[in-house]
Order: sequence, then C-alpha cells, then structure tokens
Amino acid sequence: MSLNQTVAHADLKAFIARCLGACGMPESDAATVAGLMAQADLMGQDGHGVFRLPMYIKRIHAGGMNMTPNFTRLHERPATALIDGDNGMGHLVMHHATELAMQKARGTGVAWVGARHSNHAGPASLYAMMPARENMIGLYLAVGSANHMPPWGGTDMLLSTNPIAVALPSRDFPPIVLDMATTVAAYGKVKTAAQRGEMMPEGWMIDRDGKPLTDPNRAADGFLLPIGGPKGYGLSLIFGILAGVLNGAAFGRDVVDFNADATSTTNTGHVILALDIAAFADPVKFRADIDDVWRQMKSSARMTGVDEIRLPGERLNKVTRDRTAQGIPIPAPLRETLADLARDLGVAAL
Repeated sequence: MSLNQTVAHADLKAFIARCLGACGMPESDAATVAGLMAQADLMGQDGHGVFRLPMYIKRIHAGGMNMTPNFTRLHERPATALIDGDNGMGHLVMHHATELAMQKARGTGVAWVGARHSNHAGPASLYAMMPARENMIGLYLAVGSANHMPPWGGTDMLLSTNPIAVALPSRDFPPIVLDMATTVAAYGKVKTAAQRGEMMPEGWMIDRDGKPLTDPNRAADGFLLPIGGPKGYGLSLIFGILAGVLNGAAFGRDVVDFNADATSTTNTGHVILALDIAAFADPVKFRADIDDVWRQMKSSARMTGVDEIRLPGERLNKVTRDRTAQGIPIPAPLRETLADLARDLGVAAL
C-alpha cells in the first residue's frame, strides 16, 4: 500500500461523522466534531485530526466521555462565562464556548469564556481562527491532555504542553495564526513519529538522566523539553493556571493521561478570548494594517543562507490550499488502523 494515498477533505469528514454516529453521538454533533477534526488534517495538524479518532472512540466505548452532554453556565457576566462541559467531547465544548465568546464580544467588545469538564479538543488554532473569520481576534489556551514535562529542574511530570493560539485577520494575505505548544514539540508529533516508524530530532525529549531521547517508542522513559528553557516552563505554568485552576479544571497531579486512561473523567480546561476589532479600530483598516505587517516581515533583510522569512500561519495556509486541491495524505499504518476501526463499528471504510 502506498504511503502517499490521499483522501478528499469531504470524504474524511464524512468518515469521521459515520464513526462517531455509530458510537451514539447525535447527527448534528457528529457533523460538528467531524468538521473540526477534518479541518485539523486539512491544515496539516496531523497529530490532532483523524489520527486521534481511534483513541476518542476507545474512550467513548469505555464510558470515559458523555455522548449527549448538557452544557451549563456556572458563572456568567456580560463579558465572561464559565461553562461546564458535562464531560462532552472537547471539540463540542469548545465550539460552543467559542460561539458564546463571539456572541458576547459583539456587544461588549471583548469576551473571555472558560470551560471545565471537557476533553481533548484538537489543535488550538481551530478555536482561535473562529473569531478571526468574524472580524475579531481569537486567543485560546488549554491544559494539555497528559503531563509530559516537569517543572524546570525537576523530574516529576506536573505540566503538559499547555498550548496557546492567537489568530488575527488580514485583507489580502492569510491570517496571522500563532499555534504553539509550550514544549519544543507537541506530544501528538511524538505519537505520529512512532506510528510512522520515524525517529525524533534531538531537542524534543530527554531521558531522566538528561540525555537526548530520540526513539518515540521510548517516550515514557523521558519528558518533553520546554521552549526557551525556564521561559517555556513559566508559560506552561501560567497557561495551565488560567485554563485549569481558574476554571476549576484539572491541573498538575490531577491531570488524567488521556493516552493511557480511557475511563477516568479528564476534567480538561480551556479558555477562549474573542476581541471585536471594531471596539479598538476600523476592521477594514486593521486588516490592511496586518497586510502591511506581512509586507514588512517578508521584505526584511535576510541572513546568509535564509531563502525566505515566514510568518505564523503561512505554512498552515499553504498546506490547507495544497490539501484542498490534492487531498489529505493518510499514511499506510493509519489507514489500516482506520479500516479496522470502520470494520469494528460496522460503517463504510475511508
């Protein structure tokens, strides 16, 4: 089987929806989740798209996620809200939270919505980009789905990749989209490397003796490294407090390893902030100004050996265009896993 087989975005979305529907998820919810998961693959976030589907379904079958959640607002003010996700799938929780944040921001100028009792929700950029499509700036934070990093200088894994994403709309150029973990590599990249039989670069992980760890199959023997040394540790800590502790969600020793435990409630925490550009500037002018930022960065004098200066979100946009036209690549090991999944669920294969 070719390693370069591709699938159309619409076909991937339909497959994910079929699988989730077979697990008892209501049709409209399955369509929402499938759309977000397939969008992750379309953008090149391969560690957070259909790759995660078998893990999600394992958790669903084990009773670890609620297929018919009832979202409630525990606290609410004009510009803020705290949502209880009722242990629903994280994509549903965060789609709901982001829609609410945008609704509030249209009236208040800026809105901050936190969520607890959620689950893994895919790549951070999914939710930051939703406000950016509505003349807003989106900012997303989350507590990662498993702890893979100790505090700086320690060995107890008390912190996760705790990502941040910020999306800013432009006019003629792609939106600027920063989507990054507070670790050098997201753990999803470690898992995809293991599935593909690839080694990791030095600098992603070290073992408990401080030596480079490059075999992804030995990931449990070490931990991820923070970006920028102690600065990345500090960011992970603060983002975890804002998305976890502030929301009454899991943090530190309370974080459940989503990869290893399919039954325990994860109580994952997230934050979405939506900022209406019109509360600060004319949206048309702001978009044009972001275009000017693009031009300044791209035209900057380059160091020797550097072919191009790129902005955050530039690769995401290119991959999205390429995969829209050419299809989404599904590596052979993943395709086989998905074929087994389809057979077990009694649905048409990808």
